Amino acid sequence: MSFQKIIHCVRASLLLIFGACNVNGKDTGESVVVVYNSRMPESKEIAEYYAKVRKIPQVNLFGIRMSKEETVSRKDYEKTIQEPLLKLLVKGGFFRFDSGGTGRFSKNKIKGPLVDASIRYAVACYGVPLRISEDPKLKEEGVEEVRKELRANHSAVDNELALIPRAGGVLKRFGPLNNPFYGWTNAASFHPTNGILMVARLDGPSPSSVKNMIDQAVAAEKNGLWGRAYFDARGITNGSYRIGDDWMRAGAEITMKAGLETYLDLKPETFPKGFPLSRIAYYAGWYDGSVSGPFQKKSVEFMPGAFAYHLHSFSAETIRSDSRRWAGPLIAKGATVTMGCVYEPYLQATPDIKAFTLSFIGRGFSFGEAAYSSLSSLSWQTTLIGDPLYRPFGVSPRSRHDILLKNKDPRIEWSYQKIVNLSLVHGGKLSDSIQFLQNLKETLTSSVLSEKLGDLLVKSKDKHSALQAYRESLDLTSSLQQKKRLYLRIGDLILESTNKSYALIWYRTFMEEYPDYEGIGPICKILIPIAEKTGKAADSAYYENKLRIWLKR
Repeated sequence: MSFQKIIHCVRASLLLIFGACNVNGKDTGESVVVVYNSRMPESKEIAEYYAKVRKIPQVNLFGIRMSKEETVSRKDYEKTIQEPLLKLLVKGGFFRFDSGGTGRFSKNKIKGPLVDASIRYAVACYGVPLRISEDPKLKEEGVEEVRKELRANHSAVDNELALIPRAGGVLKRFGPLNNPFYGWTNAASFHPTNGILMVARLDGPSPSSVKNMIDQAVAAEKNGLWGRAYFDARGITNGSYRIGDDWMRAGAEITMKAGLETYLDLKPETFPKGFPLSRIAYYAGWYDGSVSGPFQKKSVEFMPGAFAYHLHSFSAETIRSDSRRWAGPLIAKGATVTMGCVYEPYLQATPDIKAFTLSFIGRGFSFGEAAYSSLSSLSWQTTLIGDPLYRPFGVSPRSRHDILLKNKDPRIEWSYQKIVNLSLVHGGKLSDSIQFLQNLKETLTSSVLSEKLGDLLVKSKDKHSALQAYRESLDLTSSLQQKKRLYLRIGDLILESTNKSYALIWYRTFMEEYPDYEGIGPICKILIPIAEKTGKAADSAYYENKLRIWLKR
């Protein structure tokens, strides 16, 4: 199949799947106000850095004196964060309320509904408190009428601030409130006059990690978000936890149909430490309490602009740690945007990863728009970490491809891979895609495309040619995790062949090159009987020793 015919199929497929995009266009810096803690120089530093990168006017930067701690009381939140911010928004002309009525903020002369707003986003910078603690003395009408677990008045600061456009009314402080933006498909409607200010935070374990988030978001907008998508589900098919797995499976289907190389795991366990997560563009998984598996390693192969999210009730209990929970470690390892919960939200009130993925990737929404379209509840426990303006899929795949071609950009390999994936998932012939890659000159120099060719050849039952493609990819790649995956795939193909004794040599080479590979044990259990059957006593002893060492870990 010619390149033009494949492109034609892709364009038609995208239109059928996602329809016409409803994106509001690229937001400017004038659509954001930035809030920082005036007691922390690092907080102001982040605010000014972000403002410079996104060309945010200085009048949109608000320094407010507040606690340096991640957790504040309800009283301190309202007195030192919410009320000062509201006052600055009104005084600066960012919000205009109608007159009439009474509300909680009447002392700030806010009495009626919000009728006009010049911004859509607020960004809380490193140093702005993260959580509002439970106030057992706070008594509100109606609290006894809801389920006991939903009577809590603790919440995420950002999730509470999102309701500031409703300051002229009376809002309960306990329990979750329905988010009217949940599931919305028209990004232009995500506006404070519809009741919600999209609040996110630029936060992390260190100021340098936050600056990296900002830089990576801008880079991915310019160059595209490329890489692989990984979904770590649990294989749940019934019961109250099924919805979490349904979200993961649906998210994987969306990324696959959008052309991303997608891996979906349905085993109950999360990814083991040795799992070769290479060049991560998109990750969603659940349900470990603290960072685990491949994400515990010193370095993780996050691509510029990567989204990474692990669903757990306390995944963002703290953000300023690079080892506790999930949000902080993911940012420290190089993720550009993430989400998490500061207290127990209960599963159905966590972000709907299906809705997020469809909005973020399928509709080209900004991170802020996609996140708020995925939240069923506000005044509750979710916090959004990253630049809310970040919009890596705001350019059509065809336009992005043309830009890469024009600039002779090496990232064109990912675009070609996407084209092949889109063609296949929407009815293209396997043989046509194989021929397309074999005739593409970039395949000769691309580990991404040669591995893809190998995968397709395996599907076509041409294992000999697949081995050759995988070996070429292994020689070309600079990715440590891709190398491990290719070694293992080649090893699997060798084991399936009649020359099983060669597997002993191949895996020995692999283990000598990667002696700390965490999945050595199961491989040794397969190879020991082969060595014994073929009379390779030295190989048998080698793998038995490796197995003993692995079992003692």
